[in-house]
Amino acid sequence: MVLIIPYFIAHQGCPHQCLFCNQQEITGEVFSPAHLKRDIDQRIRQWLSYRKANTNVQFAFYGGSFTCLPEERQRTMLGAVSPWLDLGDLSTIRLSTRPDCIDRQRIQLLHDHGVGIVELGVQSLDDEVLSQAHRGHSSYDCRQATQLLKKAGMEVGIQLMPGLPGETRTSFRRTVHQVIELQPAFVRIYPVLIIRNSGLAERYQKGAYTPLSLQKAVVLTTWARRRFLAHGIQVVRMGLQPSTSLAASVLAGPYHPAFGEMVLSREWLRRTREVMAAHPGRNISLHIAAADLSSFNGIRKANRRRLQALGVEKRLTVHIDKTLQRGSMRHVVC
Repeated sequence: MVLIIPYFIAHQGCPHQCLFCNQQEITGEVFSPAHLKRDIDQRIRQWLSYRKANTNVQFAFYGGSFTCLPEERQRTMLGAVSPWLDLGDLSTIRLSTRPDCIDRQRIQLLHDHGVGIVELGVQSLDDEVLSQAHRGHSSYDCRQATQLLKKAGMEVGIQLMPGLPGETRTSFRRTVHQVIELQPAFVRIYPVLIIRNSGLAERYQKGAYTPLSLQKAVVLTTWARRRFLAHGIQVVRMGLQPSTSLAASVLAGPYHPAFGEMVLSREWLRRTREVMAAHPGRNISLHIAAADLSSFNGIRKANRRRLQALGVEKRLTVHIDKTLQRGSMRHVVC
């Protein structure tokens, strides 16, 4: 079990204003350097009170481009966490940054201060898409950063944003295949949302950009998740973490507070239909983990209704199997 203690540093360190970004709108928090040590200590104590036995506790600097900060600032921030690593209360530090702010010197600094996991805001591996998004880095920077971090023994995560301007279904799929070749430890998939007061909001209001529909975003994310899992790459999040501040700042785009659940439900429907189609006319006893029942049923039991409309629900019985891990299933033909 992993407990991640998040500490948001808002837009700190980022040298670019990406087209889609208004970081303070998203996080709702502003970094306060004057009270850094106190803030971090309070945050860690609070979260450690939630810790259960045998929990791997990690401290995470989220929201900014950490390694783009001045080196002394990085040392100060990491040094505020280090005593908790020394005490054994934390297992590692994780952070997010830009691919073009990674080099051997920066990696050494992170290594010396107990950082073990680095998430890269890759967003796309299509250079034209990156250019239109005003990312300020290339696909080469993404590959180079990933390889350097992995060579240094760090766990690498990659963040993708389907639906960026200039992206097509084909280019997104190509990005997914290229990410698989890089073999990160995990991926986050955040379909593009139009945040108020961002450059993308201006384009949208002028009719120069059309966001993905919720349905298309779910379809693309479901496909990508299936491909990543097939190659041993975890998908740790789909859709931004819902919050009151995020919901208030979204102008348009495929936002849903249960976006990840929608993706899982679509995948369960696909798998169930495949099993039923493989045994036409036969009754099927489907065994799943208890944690998957909600996703299997779908939001407001949409999957159940779909199976009923297809005329196969009467042939299907679902059983909870405590021996199965989440995401797995087995079936018996009756």
